[in-house]
Amino acid sequence: MKSEIVEAFVQMAKMKSIDRDILESVIKDSFRKMMEKKHGPTANFDVIVNMEKGNIEIFLYKTVVEEVTDPATEIDLESAQDKSGEDFAIGDDFVEEIPIEEFGRRSVLNLKQNLNQKLREIDKEVTFNFYKEQVGEILVGEVYQIKPNSILLIHNGNELFFPKEEQIAKERYKKGDNIRVIIKRLDKKSSGPPLVVVSRADERFLYKLFELEIPEIYDGILEIKAIARDPGERAKIAVVSNDDKIDAVGACVGMKGMRIHSIVRELSNENIDVINYTEDSALYIARALSPAKLSDIYIDNENKIAKIYADEDQVSLIIGKNGQNIKLASKLTGYQIDVIRENADEEKNGEEEKSEEEISENTNEENSNN
Repeated sequence: MKSEIVEAFVQMAKMKSIDRDILESVIKDSFRKMMEKKHGPTANFDVIVNMEKGNIEIFLYKTVVEEVTDPATEIDLESAQDKSGEDFAIGDDFVEEIPIEEFGRRSVLNLKQNLNQKLREIDKEVTFNFYKEQVGEILVGEVYQIKPNSILLIHNGNELFFPKEEQIAKERYKKGDNIRVIIKRLDKKSSGPPLVVVSRADERFLYKLFELEIPEIYDGILEIKAIARDPGERAKIAVVSNDDKIDAVGACVGMKGMRIHSIVRELSNENIDVINYTEDSALYIARALSPAKLSDIYIDNENKIAKIYADEDQVSLIIGKNGQNIKLASKLTGYQIDVIRENADEEKNGEEEKSEEEISENTNEENSNN
């Protein structure tokens, strides 16, 4: 029986994710409860756990008395001498090693079950704390189960939940693929390990990719001010340099576009526009709407509205495919962007002027006839 409990203990001790001191504390606490149940809450004892050897020793301490009034803490002289074979005097301390077998097989089996339950709880808490610290960080998971609305990844033996809305729509995954994701959030469950939700569509994923690929961002020389994404299709990112000698956009793009291309490939050829951030709202919005050319901008800073004046041939560029360009620019800058077609206004004004001339001519003709 002792070998069973020790073997179970050794197996638990081998679990690398659990701190040895915590594991030792749990084991001691479990045996203390067994001792209190068997010998009473007033019993004086020590539980010694040897983490290296996997040994568990329990020592019960009693005081040698002439007449026992509290069996949990006292032992009579004759019994002390019979148990140890040593001579004692009244008032001496008596130490007895309690064999695990004394608790009975049922109690030991219950102890093993309780230890395993506590171990699972500790493992659950350790897992939660580990991934809690990793929220917002990139890690690599292996695809091991594909469902209609989600994918399950494995990372260090733990499941990562990759829902469909956090995936890049055009990407296709197969079992065994290793993919980079960002830890988006953790959801604690009433039972079982916490739900670790990961993403490739989150804007923070793009932020972290830039941080990984561009040392100047990691070092704080360049700063990302804002990001707007349509995952897998297009993204806009505003950057600023804290060093006048370094061009923010140039550093992000890299020599012959090498830096930005590695990010684009990671995101399944997502088109990424990198622009220089500025406090000048009008200039910032104009840059965000690139490659379109604007004639003029009216800014309502209080209501965060920007009225854009542009030639008719620039409107399609401003709006972009399915409204993507203007939508991302609006999200990036924080302004509602309204487009006003200059040519359309001129044509309208021209039509109004022509109409007025016709009315005037008709009026003159009527007066002449009269």
